[in-house]
Amino acid sequence: MTWFEGLFVLLAGMGAGTINAVVGSGTLLTFPALLAVGIPPVLANVTNTVGLAPGTAAGAIGYRRELEGQRGRMLRLIPASLVGAIVGAVLLLTLPDSAFHAVVPVLILLGCLLVAFQPWLSRWISVPSHVHRGAWWVIPAVFLTGVYGGYFGAAQGVLLMAILGLGLDSNLQRMNGLKNVLATVVNTVAAILFIIVHDIDWLAAALIAVGSTIGGFLGARYGRRLPPIALRALIVCIGILAIITMLF
Repeated sequence: MTWFEGLFVLLAGMGAGTINAVVGSGTLLTFPALLAVGIPPVLANVTNTVGLAPGTAAGAIGYRRELEGQRGRMLRLIPASLVGAIVGAVLLLTLPDSAFHAVVPVLILLGCLLVAFQPWLSRWISVPSHVHRGAWWVIPAVFLTGVYGGYFGAAQGVLLMAILGLGLDSNLQRMNGLKNVLATVVNTVAAILFIIVHDIDWLAAALIAVGSTIGGFLGARYGRRLPPIALRALIVCIGILAIITMLF
């Protein structure tokens, strides 16, 4: 990796950490960046998960005030994220590479669509008297999102925000804090498994870790000031480029 490529990956990590703290689709920046510097897709995905784990934790720490009074929710939902992450990571490690190549473009497209339609989702989940508040399906939905996050994870945070906002009775900022905790659990568990049993591009992982940690704190502090339309457009464009890169 040249110094220019290293700087490119570092900046992608910073952008991903910032976005993950606010929205939750940073993989759509870092995964294409790793592909662009020549890292094979499965190795790029594993390396990306390891690199983003510290940044996700930084975002959760930055939102600690919003977590006050949510201990009960965390105790109920963290096990679902943890088990889901294990299942997703095991699927990634056991399924053939061809399955990853076939599925990931679809997952990236799903992530792009979720990011693009996030304003509509936000309006939907902010309805104060929604009939699904406190719904029974929140825990299994969080589990399935954990499976998705352990396997790939693009726009995992957007999925979690939709689930938590629809199923729990709280405001969006408190849900964002809870989302960051659950995403931290998923990324950390998957990263530990990958470190134990899979090769990692440690230079790329370190660059993403440094960048995403800085970005996580910046996102928690300043992320709400980013122009949402420009941010979503950037993420969607990068996601489309990643799909093109993997397919062609």
